[in-house]
Amino acid sequence: MNFVLENIIRENVKKLVPYSSARSEYFGEKSVFLDANENPFNTGFNRYPDPYQRKLKKKIAQLKSVSPEKIFLGNGSDEIIDLLFRAFCEPGQGKAYILPPTYGMYEVASAINNVDVIRIPLTPDFQVDTKTVLKQISSTEVGVGGSLLFICSPNNPTGNAVEKQVIELLLQNFKGLVVLDEAYIDFSPQKSAVSLLDKYPNLVILQTFSKAWGMAGIRLGMGFCSEEIVQVLNKIKPPYNVNEITQEKAMESFSKPARKEQAVQQILMQRKMLEMELSQLPMIQKVFPSDANFLLVKTTNADAIYRLLKTKKIIVRNRSNLPLCENCLRITVGTEQETKLLIKTLKAFSNEKGIIS
Repeated sequence: MNFVLENIIRENVKKLVPYSSARSEYFGEKSVFLDANENPFNTGFNRYPDPYQRKLKKKIAQLKSVSPEKIFLGNGSDEIIDLLFRAFCEPGQGKAYILPPTYGMYEVASAINNVDVIRIPLTPDFQVDTKTVLKQISSTEVGVGGSLLFICSPNNPTGNAVEKQVIELLLQNFKGLVVLDEAYIDFSPQKSAVSLLDKYPNLVILQTFSKAWGMAGIRLGMGFCSEEIVQVLNKIKPPYNVNEITQEKAMESFSKPARKEQAVQQILMQRKMLEMELSQLPMIQKVFPSDANFLLVKTTNADAIYRLLKTKKIIVRNRSNLPLCENCLRITVGTEQETKLLIKTLKAFSNEKGIIS
């Protein structure tokens, strides 16, 4: 398949003259800054941040074995998802292909940007229905509104990873952008698809600082894609979309990768313990295999269990409203103490009327 990025960029984006600050044009550090109407008195944060996060990208590039020019950073991955719609999907004409049950923001972002959603459900065992997906995407016309195909691997809320050969098959046959969301990749034995970037110019990979790195509060999303796609996103993003505190905190954390790896190993141990404990409870019918930092569990009565846990100030996610997830709860892997409290509470509920039956 011959992929030409120019064919899917929205016409108004092609013509757009982006906002440019003097700070965007200056790459030095020590200088007299009289360009941005800032407060000149040093508070530590009186200056606008680097709009292109150059130091941070250089650090990420070293950790991810990818060039800095192929990195785009956003105010969480959700900002990157929204920008992809703005750049490559014409409102009222574009299409977003999603594979439910999956992360809900794909559909929300589609609705915000007035882009039609094509839903292709996973199989009952939560695998990609490759035959149906290929049939659906074969009708996508290049240059007509633009299109995005979202693949979440490991998938939220099911927890399972998508096989790399399936991802490559879809990349080879889709004429739009394939957005591979790897928010939970650090918890999976499957390696990131970052190594495929040079092979597939229509691939965009999303990762996050919120899960394995334990920094959800600073809101940093990472996008990996071709330099050309990065340039388009830079053209339409807000000038200073990643604030200075976020950049500084991310740099601090990236300088301590061993701490992150230790946290991942502890979460994997707790995931195994949680899976074992849950599987022994009478109200748990099935614990689905997981490559993420959470477990999807099928229960006898998800609504009742969810409400009772809430009364004990234990908050899980009720996913019963999603396709293939009837009576399912998604439970994040917590600390050892939190796991013990959850199991103790569920055991106390075992004889409650309406829970098991």
